[in-house]
Amino acid sequence: QVQLVESGGGLVQAGGSLRLSCAASGSFFGINAMNWYRQAPGKQRELVALITSGGSTNYADSVKGRFTISRDNLKNTVYLQMNSLKPEDTGVYYCNLQLLLQDYWGQGTQVTVSS
Repeated sequence: QVQLVESGGGLVQAGGSLRLSCAASGSFFGINAMNWYRQAPGKQRELVALITSGGSTNYADSVKGRFTISRDNLKNTVYLQMNSLKPEDTGVYYCNLQLLLQDYWGQGTQVTVSS
């Protein structure tokens, strides 16, 4: 099985920064992309950032210029650096591994941004 372990969430004031990490373990190949999603209570889960197998990145308009997704292939870890955080960034952040035929998800880590 594939395991995704997330860390780095917490409480932060508006304007602050957090770095989320997602470490992948297990046997897998054929990666299409690694993604970060987030979900606020009562809202749909939304794609925040992605990085493809080739290293291309993309971001939701709401986080462009503030968030950066990156990866360390040697460590099998993907990161989300979040700067200039806003209260509307609050939610549970999920790491998503897209393989050829199936997806895997982390357990989620809570990010709370206070006013």
